[in-house]
Amino acid sequence: MKILVALKQVPDTESKIKIADSGSAIDQTDIKWITSPNDEFALEEALRLKESMGAEITAVSIGGEKTKDILRNALALGVDSAVLLKADAIDDPLVISGALADFTKGKGFDLLFFGHKCYGNDNGCVGPMTAELLDLAHAHVVTKLSISDGNFRAEREGDAGIEIIEGNLPAVITAQRGLNEPRYANLKGIMAAKKKPIEEVECTLMDATVNIPALTLPPPRSEGKKLDGDSTTQVALLISLLRNEAKVI
Repeated sequence: MKILVALKQVPDTESKIKIADSGSAIDQTDIKWITSPNDEFALEEALRLKESMGAEITAVSIGGEKTKDILRNALALGVDSAVLLKADAIDDPLVISGALADFTKGKGFDLLFFGHKCYGNDNGCVGPMTAELLDLAHAHVVTKLSISDGNFRAEREGDAGIEIIEGNLPAVITAQRGLNEPRYANLKGIMAAKKKPIEEVECTLMDATVNIPALTLPPPRSEGKKLDGDSTTQVALLISLLRNEAKVI
């Protein structure tokens, strides 16, 4: 079995985000970059399939030199090879999907794993778009997966309860929180990953259809209010504030 895991490098969720002077991008000064947390579920599921069934795993990411950090982490965790599709920062999900589809064609992957969306811009289109471009079956926001005899059975949490999706391989799976618990790299894996090569491939991109003209931070939250008095007084004051100030009732 051959498995591809697509990874995206994103700012650490604890980083303090600032807008760059251009007004259309974030200031990357002092930003710590990590693997998108949802992609960690995808990577972990691939590793578990490798351990239980035997598989060859390739991790791929699009970006520049710093993107190699998350590929090295994937190698430390146990993937067999890593590929960097060299390109500048891309915000268009269709462009990303097109690049991944072009790379994947003809390589014989049985499973393509994605996080169901990336942190940062919350883009949840890349997995399904890649499946569509490759004409593959796919299951989105998966919380349970089993593989047997060239078929997959996936569970996802729908509005009406648990939905079951079954299909043939090759297929695209997007992982959701709850699918597994991602592991951490150990020291032996980290040291071994430093010696492993990362293949670099020049990425030919289609013209972008998405343009971000400006970014703005959300407005700061106003200070809270402390309500004095006994419970009856507090309730009356709260209702008054909700009606007259917040205007939600």
